Amino acid sequence: MKLLTDQELIQSLNKQIFHQISEAADSLGLECYVIGGFVRDLFLERPSNDIDVVVCHNNGNTSSEEGEHKDETNKTNIRHSILIAEELKKKLGKKAHLSVFKNFGTAQLKYGGMEVEFVGARKESYSHDSRKPYVEDGTIEDDQDRRDFTINAMALCLNSARFGELVDPFYGLYDLEDRIIRTPLDPDITFSDDPLRMMRCIRFATQLNFYIEDETFEAIERNKERIKIISGERIAEELNKIILSPTPSKGFIDLERCGLLEIIFPELYALEGVETHNGKAHKDNFYHTLEVLDNVAKNSNDLWLRWAAILHDIGKPKSKKWDNQNGWTFHNHNLIGERMVSNIFRRMKLPMNEKMKYVEKLVGLHMRPIVIADDEVTDSAVRRLLFEAGDDIDDLMILCNADITSKNEVRKQQFRQNFVLVKEKLIAIEEKDRIRNMKFAVDGDEIMQMFNLTPSKEVGILKNAMKEAILDGQIRNEHDECVEFLKQTFAEIKA
Repeated sequence: MKLLTDQELIQSLNKQIFHQISEAADSLGLECYVIGGFVRDLFLERPSNDIDVVVCHNNGNTSSEEGEHKDETNKTNIRHSILIAEELKKKLGKKAHLSVFKNFGTAQLKYGGMEVEFVGARKESYSHDSRKPYVEDGTIEDDQDRRDFTINAMALCLNSARFGELVDPFYGLYDLEDRIIRTPLDPDITFSDDPLRMMRCIRFATQLNFYIEDETFEAIERNKERIKIISGERIAEELNKIILSPTPSKGFIDLERCGLLEIIFPELYALEGVETHNGKAHKDNFYHTLEVLDNVAKNSNDLWLRWAAILHDIGKPKSKKWDNQNGWTFHNHNLIGERMVSNIFRRMKLPMNEKMKYVEKLVGLHMRPIVIADDEVTDSAVRRLLFEAGDDIDDLMILCNADITSKNEVRKQQFRQNFVLVKEKLIAIEEKDRIRNMKFAVDGDEIMQMFNLTPSKEVGILKNAMKEAILDGQIRNEHDECVEFLKQTFAEIKA
């Protein structure tokens, strides 16, 4: 973080677009401020091209003509924010693209890689069963009151007489210095009015590696049930931002501590805890999962690979059993977990498309490289792994390598050495046999023609036998060899 002087703040706004917003606001006799994340990120020295501008008229007061009807008064700042956006569009010309969203009372202007959103200063009031507020005109102070966190409530004036002046009534700058997340007003009211702010609180703390102030965190605990009025899409949007943060485990630990995790993600919450029987305990699969997630995050920014890390052991609670000989077992937890993915994605309003299928595949296959590495690394096992993983083999290996979290350093080192062998085999066999996304030299139609068959179980048996023979290395995936093998197999079936 950098504490910027008054002159440095002015210099940070020394761009064409800010000066033209200033001119437009002054010409219309309006107050105008850049507010929120852009201001916060100036001090954090983080680049930001998303700019929020709030507009108000004479400190939120309207003329007598505008105030004759309350409904009109409530829309005055909204109209003025759109007026400034339209005036700016005229100044910037054809390269600027303006969109007006009358239902939301906002205007968005895109220009030179920047997005500027204009909104009228407002104050809000909420009903208990909705996060949609009743909105009326307000001052800049009213608008800052309604902001979620002090670090997001700071504003810089854009009017020429006060250009670059910091307006920080809640000492957000001090909170940035202290790396603290807290609400401007009573956190119980803030979170009850808009429960999504509880997710945003944890998301910002995770992204910025900040600490949530105690009173604010306790208010999340008290208001956690209010999250149930928030749509799955909005929760998933915040959850994905937590997952994409540098150390996502921090966010999930906070979600668990405050009680939100059990409500929004019960399957992950169910992994927590250690059970002991006859003096033998299994590991805490919740914290293991978070360790795997962080390991993956060090090697990939891909959201869906990180989701696969989160869900890789999600089937363990359903598969957990005690065996007097082997202790705690989780047989087929990967396959059980694979079947759980679609229900989790559907409930969370995550995409039910190839992204989900990718996660299913990685969850289902995540034990395979580990089993191979724990045993003799055979060509046959590696061929099958390549065939089933296809183009996702590299991501699968990242996940499986991240899954090696044993506290036994000797065991961990052995796994890692064997993993090197598996990777070498994968490269060698792929170069030789081209197994990844392999198409078989003989397809089902040709098999039916060869043996005068109709679509039937026999065709499936022959195709599977050929596939197994290729993957076992008995035959090459070449037409003549496959035809000869199929003829022999067909004769054996008919014998």
